Amino acid sequence: MTTLALGVEYDGSAFNGWQVQPDRPSVQEALERAIFEFLRVETPTICAGRTDAGVHATHQVVSLSTEIDRPMQSWVRALNTYLPRSVAVRWARPVPDDFHARFTARSRTYEYWILNDPVRSPVFEGRTGWVFRPLDEARMREGARYLLGEHDFTSFRAAECQAATPVRTVTRLEVARVGSLVGVKIEANAFLQHMVRNIVGALIYVGTGREDPLWIKEVLEAKNRSVAAPTFSPSGLYLTGVGYPEHDLPRETGGPFGRTVFENRP
Repeated sequence: MTTLALGVEYDGSAFNGWQVQPDRPSVQEALERAIFEFLRVETPTICAGRTDAGVHATHQVVSLSTEIDRPMQSWVRALNTYLPRSVAVRWARPVPDDFHARFTARSRTYEYWILNDPVRSPVFEGRTGWVFRPLDEARMREGARYLLGEHDFTSFRAAECQAATPVRTVTRLEVARVGSLVGVKIEANAFLQHMVRNIVGALIYVGTGREDPLWIKEVLEAKNRSVAAPTFSPSGLYLTGVGYPEHDLPRETGGPFGRTVFENRP
């Protein structure tokens, strides 16, 4: 038996999220169909993070086990032959048998991109969120710092979230601007359902001047979803990294607009 990790990139616009669902297209269904065409045997997959409908990934990690031996490069070439153009396998690596894409992961990184322009853009439709009022990214950064560290993120979780605990540890939260695009990058040990989109919604309230940066701290301490901003659109959300400290796997992509966008931020 061979256990593999695959790096998968996808445009989530046409999918109802990662997970297989009856009568609705999903990324998992597309990938497992391609694997069946390649191996001619049903092969279940496990992902590092179950993205929601309309959410994208530049670095989803998937694990699977199979008794069929194929060269690693064949996995990439063959699966991409059978996958739709909106999904691609970027790399394949052998991993230990106890590797689990979700439970072995120690961190996840997401980026959210906002088109900040008075007029909506058909080119960015489905690929960014849109805010027509001017955003002050400095105010957003000030508000974001209250979310760093270990906290109870009840105010930023979906009502239907089934996580056993709302406590998460955010190790990185940055805001950058590139022309009319504003990006939010967040890394944590794990995320609650809609947590990133709810954080982005709150930061937008601060960026537009509707709320002060200190309001973020008040929302966090309230531990009450009803006091926070609405959940923001899924369109601009990308899973860009998964960390496995004990395994030699790619950790992160540059995201949709390049790694240096955040590294070179003043």
